[in-house]
Amino acid sequence: MAGRVSHWLAPAIATAAVAIAAFLVHRTLGRYSLDEILASVRAIPTGRLAAAIGFAAASYLCLTGFDYVALRCAGRPMPYRRAALASFCALSIGHNIGLAALSSGAVRYRFYAAWGLSAAEVAKVILYCAATVALGLLALGGAALLAQPALAEKVTGLPRGAAILVAVLCLAVPVAYALAATLRRRPLRLGAWTIEPPPPHLALAQIALGAANFACVAGCLHQCLAALAAVGYPAVATVYVVANVSAIASHVPGGLGVIESVVLVLLGEDDVIGALVAFRVVYFLVPLALGGALFLATETARRLRWPPPWGGPERDAARSGADAGTTADRSRSPDPAGRCRRPAVSARRTSSPRRPASHDRRC
Repeated sequence: MAGRVSHWLAPAIATAAVAIAAFLVHRTLGRYSLDEILASVRAIPTGRLAAAIGFAAASYLCLTGFDYVALRCAGRPMPYRRAALASFCALSIGHNIGLAALSSGAVRYRFYAAWGLSAAEVAKVILYCAATVALGLLALGGAALLAQPALAEKVTGLPRGAAILVAVLCLAVPVAYALAATLRRRPLRLGAWTIEPPPPHLALAQIALGAANFACVAGCLHQCLAALAAVGYPAVATVYVVANVSAIASHVPGGLGVIESVVLVLLGEDDVIGALVAFRVVYFLVPLALGGALFLATETARRLRWPPPWGGPERDAARSGADAGTTADRSRSPDPAGRCRRPAVSARRTSSPRRPASHDRRC
């Protein structure tokens, strides 16, 4: 009975996650009509819109690197295609639901458990991904605050000296993380958990991928805002990173309020429907549609026991079984002389007497 319930529970949770994400996006865009949404997107010049789409794609590409590196940090490396599939499905849904550790974590567990990871190993992967997010946010935030001290003073409400001190402290955390990964070789124990420090090159990859991801998201937003007003990328990146810290701390779904804060600080006006809608469509809605469809296709293939084309345990087993069958068929097939082919004799068994050729059996 328990097995039957769990057999149906996981697909139900997956379907519910996609439905909740779709509902939240509908709630965000529900106050706009379809004509307004289409008009807002069309109002952005083609070049700006193409650049925004490119930055969004680059961001999700960086996010696939989160899982790829985290799997290696956890000691369970996997092919990139699997890490990319799990990451894109998990984060395209989790970005719209909020509570990323739970929403995207549940989707990640669905994939990685099917590929042989234990619950503790999946938790380590999620922890390393969260560390990459924090390191990237601190690295980019510290650099942005130092590059825009006047804007940092305005956004944070701190005196300029205090804002610069905050920026230096933000940059000190990634540096300390890289040094700890280089100098510390003993595992870190947190209660019953044992966490291995990542190798130095993986720690640097975490910092670089995290900062690049947030830089790409800020670039996507900047391209949408630049269609309405002359605003520079450093200013958008600074305000976005500072506002995003609040969004992550409060687990706001879909970054609700973050984009509005950026726009109000930079433009000081409320009539920015075009930029807001275009950004949400490009960065949230389109990836959700793709990731949700891909996730449901994966669940359907798993339910029907189809070998998924992107790789998986079922496909690998089927391929290995086919290869074994082909090898066995070849070993039993006759050679041109009509004699049965026999497996190659190991060098360790050369001491056994060999039968004359006349004693070979015919097939």
